[in-house]
Amino acid sequence: MAFDLERFSLVDMLQCGRGIRFAAVGEASAEQVAQSIVSYLYTECVTSGGGSGAERNCALVRFYMTVPYRSLEPPLQKFADGQLGGTRPTPNMKCLTLLATIGQLPEWCDRRQSKDHQAIPLPSQQLIEQAPMISQLMKQMGLDVAAILAAEGSIVPELAGKTYNVFHVPEARGSPYIPAQAEFVEAYGVRSVVGFGGVLHTGDLFATVMFARGPIPADAALRFRTIALDVKAAVHPFANGKVFG
Repeated sequence: MAFDLERFSLVDMLQCGRGIRFAAVGEASAEQVAQSIVSYLYTECVTSGGGSGAERNCALVRFYMTVPYRSLEPPLQKFADGQLGGTRPTPNMKCLTLLATIGQLPEWCDRRQSKDHQAIPLPSQQLIEQAPMISQLMKQMGLDVAAILAAEGSIVPELAGKTYNVFHVPEARGSPYIPAQAEFVEAYGVRSVVGFGGVLHTGDLFATVMFARGPIPADAALRFRTIALDVKAAVHPFANGKVFG
């Protein structure tokens, strides 16, 4: 069923959440679940008018999850090393890892072809604040950055039990929080951005980010708070298990 993000109703929210859970059935890793989620959203979110003849609304949909450096695949560890600029990584250092991606260009449909986002090391709160989109995503979602970076022991259930807000940029053009303005936002007509997610029982952050070519009003964006719970339920079985593959 197609959903018009400009008129994303309560009924649409419920049907979208069910669709996400169904799409993830039978997958064997967090990466596979993430790819099924972004593929579903990319296919089913359309421009105004709806129906089978409507155009896809999203230019790009991506799924990120923090993964400890020690658990990254060797190519991703090498990528993270390059981002650190000589700083020595620790085994437990969280890396915001691109688990799934789909979009208008072929290279946007393979996480391994991402030039800048395959595995973003998060060694400190200060360095996170130097990445405007990541920093703002966490702030708008209501995440305590310091708590996420140090999540362990008794604090994890508290973080995982919360329902978080959404990251919403109603006008992407000119926004300081959306990078690559000329080569991405303007070139591909990105109008609005919505990010939603939360914290898994491991203390790891997950977030789905949708770059839409049509406007997404605030009331529609807020409905993705509930859909984040469906995404969490789909990813949960693999949080402590098989991440890649």
